[in-house]
Amino acid sequence: MTFKVRLTRDAEADLDRLFDFLVERELARDSGDLHLPDRALSALRAGIATLKSSPFTCRKAGNSPFLRELIIPFGRSGCVALFEIEDASTVVVLAVRHQLEDDYH
Repeated sequence: MTFKVRLTRDAEADLDRLFDFLVERELARDSGDLHLPDRALSALRAGIATLKSSPFTCRKAGNSPFLRELIIPFGRSGCVALFEIEDASTVVVLAVRHQLEDDYH
């Protein structure tokens, strides 16, 4: 079975915010890698694309069996995508957070 994956406006905004977060972090480092944010977004999009075939393999996030989290490793940390299996053919990504962000829970 193949699922259609869509991102909410908030999740799209999260990707933009993550890009900015990574640029700022790399600019603050003495030997920052300004190509890292592009590679990170590519890894995020590739990770999210895996939801097309296997959303039920991700860990549950809360009481609903349809609300789940996808861990997307990148470098020494990574990101977490919160998503909901909306119906038998659709997955909706609700939010994306970097594990090093101040508000990561």
